[in-house]
Amino acid sequence: MPEKVSFFTTIADLLTYAWVFGLAMLGGAASFVRRVRSGQAKYSNIIELIGELVVSAFAGLVTFFLCRSAGFDEMLTAAFVAISGHMGTRIIFIFEAYLVKRFGLDNQCNLNSEEGSKNDD
Repeated sequence: MPEKVSFFTTIADLLTYAWVFGLAMLGGAASFVRRVRSGQAKYSNIIELIGELVVSAFAGLVTFFLCRSAGFDEMLTAAFVAISGHMGTRIIFIFEAYLVKRFGLDNQCNLNSEEGSKNDD
């Protein structure tokens, strides 16, 4: 029989995910500010900022899950979440490269010539 989850446990879990998202998005905001100051992005480009925050939140959440499954300390996990939020898409590409190398995955999408001709119709 499954255990009943207490109200306080549920609140604690929600707060944990809130700080993960917040910390990762703070790292993404810091990355955006760095790019604005270096001239790579415009301050008024709100769409780019939102994209940066969403990607940073995703990277931070994946990092949190990896750290939790490895049994890392909470403070170390928080540092990794913030750093991966700052790195954004770069950390995702690094992890993808690791998986391709480690497991020999083929990350290329090859369409057959028949499939390509169906899409052209």
